[in-house]
Amino acid sequence: MQKRIIFGVIICTFATACKNHPMDHNRIKAPVAKKQPTKLEKHGDVRIDYYHWMRLSDDQKNAPVKDQQTQEVIAHLEAENNYYDTIMSYAKDFQEQLFLEMKGRIKEDDSSVPYKDNGYYYSTRFETGKQYPIYTRKKGTLDAKEEVIFDVNKEAKGFEYFQLGGLNVSPNNRYVVFATDTVSRRQYFLRIKDLQTGEILEDIIENTTGGSVWANDNKTIFYTKKNPTTLRSEKIYRHVLGTPVSQDVEVFHEKDDTFGTYVTKSKSKKYIIIGSYSTVSTEAQFLDADTPTGSFKVIQPRERDLEYSVSHYGDHFYMLTNKDKAINFKLMKAPVTNPSKENWVDVIPHRDDTLLESFSIFKDFLVLEERNNGLDKVRFKKWDGSADYYLPFEEETYSVGVYANPEFDTDVIRYSYTSFTTPNSIIDFNMNTQDKTVQKEQEVMGGKFVKSNYKSERVWATARDGKKVAISLVYHKDTQLGKDTPLLQYAYGSYGATIGDRFSTTRLSLLDRGFVYALAHIRGGQYLGREWYEDGKMLHKKNTFTDFIDCSKFLIENNYTSSDHLYAMGGSAGGLLMGAILNMNPELYNGVIAAVPFVDVVSTMLDDSIPLTTGEYDEWGNPNNKEYYEYIKSYSPYDQVSSQDYPNILVTTGFHDSQVQYWEPAKWVAKLRELKTDNNALFLKTNMEAGHGGASGRFDALKETAVDYTFLLALENKLVQPGVLKP
Repeated sequence: MQKRIIFGVIICTFATACKNHPMDHNRIKAPVAKKQPTKLEKHGDVRIDYYHWMRLSDDQKNAPVKDQQTQEVIAHLEAENNYYDTIMSYAKDFQEQLFLEMKGRIKEDDSSVPYKDNGYYYSTRFETGKQYPIYTRKKGTLDAKEEVIFDVNKEAKGFEYFQLGGLNVSPNNRYVVFATDTVSRRQYFLRIKDLQTGEILEDIIENTTGGSVWANDNKTIFYTKKNPTTLRSEKIYRHVLGTPVSQDVEVFHEKDDTFGTYVTKSKSKKYIIIGSYSTVSTEAQFLDADTPTGSFKVIQPRERDLEYSVSHYGDHFYMLTNKDKAINFKLMKAPVTNPSKENWVDVIPHRDDTLLESFSIFKDFLVLEERNNGLDKVRFKKWDGSADYYLPFEEETYSVGVYANPEFDTDVIRYSYTSFTTPNSIIDFNMNTQDKTVQKEQEVMGGKFVKSNYKSERVWATARDGKKVAISLVYHKDTQLGKDTPLLQYAYGSYGATIGDRFSTTRLSLLDRGFVYALAHIRGGQYLGREWYEDGKMLHKKNTFTDFIDCSKFLIENNYTSSDHLYAMGGSAGGLLMGAILNMNPELYNGVIAAVPFVDVVSTMLDDSIPLTTGEYDEWGNPNNKEYYEYIKSYSPYDQVSSQDYPNILVTTGFHDSQVQYWEPAKWVAKLRELKTDNNALFLKTNMEAGHGGASGRFDALKETAVDYTFLLALENKLVQPGVLKP
């Protein structure tokens, strides 16, 4: 009862802030974007895009002097931001309170569990009040003196956005390659630090993916460069320390623009591997890491619909592959001396009911990560056949994954475990004795979190074609389920990505205020195996949208909530999902949050000059083909906006987004403003300093979450005034 009173005080304070706000809401006008028709024609079909003018090139955005178009676009985005700030100004104090509440659950002086690699223990820690991590290591023992590799807080000074990653230490432990991004376009600079002297070497490599690989000579690195326009990962180079970057040798060029490429090193440290990948096909080639100037050899030439990933152990390569129509994948091996597919033999055969997601090789054990009936499984199989068993788990829904395990000759592996009600735990497991040691459980600060106060369950909705779709739910034990219960439904549903049932400290701010959180495991992900993905892409993409809608109807019909209290949220391709359900069944939702939404699908997929187009023809379809053009257009959110009532909508984006360009959500909101027939809220909030992932600092990211939650709580408590937001 005490908890309910506390929540009531918070909500009352929020309501009072709105009531006492002196602004005359009826005079607030939403930004109206100018209409400037652009004729777009394909396959004899003509589309008129009135907001095409919002698109800016990178050169326009980055030019020191802004041309007229750039000025107009920036002015419009800033007007939208000001509009949001003005309408929601009454909630500013509450939003700050919410941010501080979420920040208060974070252990600010936190550190990761150290892991051992090549004689050193590596760890990442945070200090109180600081936004960024500090990377450290200790030699030989945890009692040794700490060596700071990078204090990112110092590196980030002077930057609105800063990302440091890709740390890769040389085999002799002297040098570390690191990557930085200060724009949020995911175009990284590579640099090298001498860990003995602390000196940053003069070598600076631009426009990379951020990853790198050391050869065994401690002076040669391999890295991947991006196409400067499309940002496709297309070339592998070899660099030698101390030599000019202009002399770097191109060792591979992926010329097929539907493929990307990367370089990695086998866990055995024996081979450098170049991989090429598309949605439905892969290819790998290898080189002895002791001879970095040698020639790479192809393991198996690419074939359409043949996928494989490679690890090395002893005299064999091990392949996770869909060969022989193994839709859920299987594990095969082939001799290093003759690794083409004719010599592949089964190690773990294909199973119709189990998706083989990943595997790890150790000296005595093969560790398999599987998914069965939607649930993660970890299997341990001894090479000599004397042991074969699974880790036991007790909760109905959870997520588990094999963690950082760089050591090969070990009996102890590390894995992570979490659920909707269990904070993330890092666990060391002895594969021989089956003893486990919890090295760390995520601390929830503030003294208010009690695991037993929350309930989690998994229910199954029936989709319109009869398929069963799982929904994972979590809520406070005192929440009374019914038509007045607020419920946030989330999903992604693309690229085969499976969103796990994971604990969230920020989500507690909703659960503690009576919200139910529902994660819908819709088609387009791999929750129920690879077929679940195949049935939610290309010409089956609409199953993703209808699954989400059918889950919403299930939740309403089974008295978990009602349309007056149902909210939906998704980001990126999940933002496409939000756009589609808004056009198809807007009446089901009181509010929708679309983060960095991919909503102008037809125009984007017809434009091979921008990032992520050519490599995704096998995900969405190539609209240069009329059949795919017509199908994509039939669900593309921007193309399907119509004159109808829409629920309250918050759209967020980043001006420097390289994955979903900012103009997609900006155009979409402009068209919604033009055509919608309701008086509900419609906001576009643009982070002018960030890209697809949002803010880079851990606290700044919480501020963005506070914006989302304030929007939901304002709607639920009817504090966004109707009749105000129509121009």
